[in-house]
Amino acid sequence: MSKKSIIIIGAGLAGLSAGCYAQMNGYESRIFEHHSKPGGVAAVWKRGEYLIDGGIHFLICHKPGSSIYDLYTEIGAVDNLAVEDMTTYLRFYDATGSKHIDLTGDLDKLEADFLEISPEDKEEIRSFIKEIRSLRDSPLLTDMGMDVTPPELKSRFGSLKEMWQMRGFMKYFYGKFSKSARTYAKRFQNPWLRSIIEYSFSPDIAIWFVIMILASVAAGMIGLIKNGCHEFVNRIVGTYESLGGKIQYKTTVEKIIVEDDKAVGVLLSDGTEHKADVIVSAADGKSTIFNLLDGRYTDEKIEKRYATWKPYDPTFIVSLGVARTFEDDAPLTGFLLDDPIVINEKKIKILPLRVFNYSDVFAPEGKSVIQIMLETDWEYWKTLHENIEEYVADKERIAKEVIQRLERYYPGISSQIEATDIATPYTTWRYTLNYRGSPMGWQMTRASLMEVIPRTLPGLENFYMAGQWVLAGGGVPGCIYTGRNVVRILCKKDGTKFRIE
Repeated sequence: MSKKSIIIIGAGLAGLSAGCYAQMNGYESRIFEHHSKPGGVAAVWKRGEYLIDGGIHFLICHKPGSSIYDLYTEIGAVDNLAVEDMTTYLRFYDATGSKHIDLTGDLDKLEADFLEISPEDKEEIRSFIKEIRSLRDSPLLTDMGMDVTPPELKSRFGSLKEMWQMRGFMKYFYGKFSKSARTYAKRFQNPWLRSIIEYSFSPDIAIWFVIMILASVAAGMIGLIKNGCHEFVNRIVGTYESLGGKIQYKTTVEKIIVEDDKAVGVLLSDGTEHKADVIVSAADGKSTIFNLLDGRYTDEKIEKRYATWKPYDPTFIVSLGVARTFEDDAPLTGFLLDDPIVINEKKIKILPLRVFNYSDVFAPEGKSVIQIMLETDWEYWKTLHENIEEYVADKERIAKEVIQRLERYYPGISSQIEATDIATPYTTWRYTLNYRGSPMGWQMTRASLMEVIPRTLPGLENFYMAGQWVLAGGGVPGCIYTGRNVVRILCKKDGTKFRIE
């Protein structure tokens, strides 16, 4: 019997994952990728002698002993991967730059530092640290609440069992730890401590997500990929291609071909058609459902999801190649600004800095790459791009203001900059086609986490979806799991045993 053929749209982590498991299970797959390289948002690029990493900021569960690590090993992602433990999540400076605090994995020290800043917030501080300790020691941290079974394969008993296993996590859907960081921070009296809590990740993110990150650091379960995120991606590509999979780059899918409510192929932008037994979209969710399929296979839940759920805000990224080193700086640093940077009337009060000082691959000896990522608005950049001169001018204006702020903390840095790379949300969209330029799909909210998103669409056969639009929160493990999910569903449908070798 001939092998079933599968076309996968997108060579991001979800598409590569789906491809690997498809090949392991006897399917014949090929991936069509819009960009010239794999990885989706997990991408790197060169600017002269500097390597710019725009992708995986840190890797969750990078050590043996968790189901997520096992997931990485199945697709060859972590074999001999050089990863450095992240012992401090964030170093946060006040507006003067004269004092800072490290959000460290040493929770005794973190609690003492918080109490030194604001003894009047003693009860709230101890409650916050207690929650981090509790999650650090919880089995929930080893799989981040993700279940390896896709929703289409869960029995009623399985769903009840999962709910019981997740009972410890349900408290984060209600009460004070379900609030946004901005809202939760108001519980603290000290202004600087309020700022630390509010801007520890994003003001809009639920504070339990910050607690989860700090718990992961405390548990030694977060690492920095020393040679760049492309090394992680390329290992998965190597696995996929060694299993016989094929990737075609610079290939944009214009339509999914449907006959009698069955997906049978794709139409490419060059006008050619390619047929397959199964179509998997690991591409942007909205463009897949409403453009590639013309919105013909939706229901009330899908319509509501794309009308009301909030994706992660896109970012304006300034990457600088600098003729100096930052040995003593934390890989993630935040500077509180007393004079915010303004982008389309939005005031940005924190200057977040990635410092690539944990490896020598990003810059020549004696030099470094630093990167500033500012949350911004999609519509502004999409509209601005219609007037390219204004678009370029505002890009350069913001980059100049970023460098001016950096000069306060690193005197002389302006004259040491040898390379500048600027990426707007429109840049992200141009290379990935992600909805609203989002880097991680749907935000984790009560609504998005309580709803199980199917990997299929109503009324359409032989079609599946994977990636950050079918599992809220995005991130590396989630994307890989969803690719795996699709092939498990296929194996069940075809009556074959799912294999991971």
